[in-house]
Amino acid sequence: QVQLVESGGGLVQPGGFLRLSCTASGSIFSIYAMGWYRQAPGNQRELVASVTSGGNTNYADSVKGRFTVSRDNARNTVYLQMNSLKPEDTAVYYCHAKLKPYEKGYWGQGTQVTVSS
Repeated sequence: QVQLVESGGGLVQPGGFLRLSCTASGSIFSIYAMGWYRQAPGNQRELVASVTSGGNTNYADSVKGRFTVSRDNARNTVYLQMNSLKPEDTAVYYCHAKLKPYEKGYWGQGTQVTVSS
């Protein structure tokens, strides 16, 4: 029903920056929320940042002050600006979208972010 296409992952040095983008397409009337999750090897997938159609944002404590999530509702696109990157930010980052609150939602394919010297 909904397809998510991500871009922007890659290799960056500690202290560097990276910007991820995700665009949703398909049978969409409106999107309640879009966000980013990440999963490192051996770890659970965790919420990084999310934003609702009304503009409410939520961030993991570990990224507050460094990452910024934004959304273009007209384009069904969400961005994640990642600054001051740390090696522990290394993970596969997944885009997620919900058409309604509390539904399972839809996932992107994931994009690798590697922070290393």
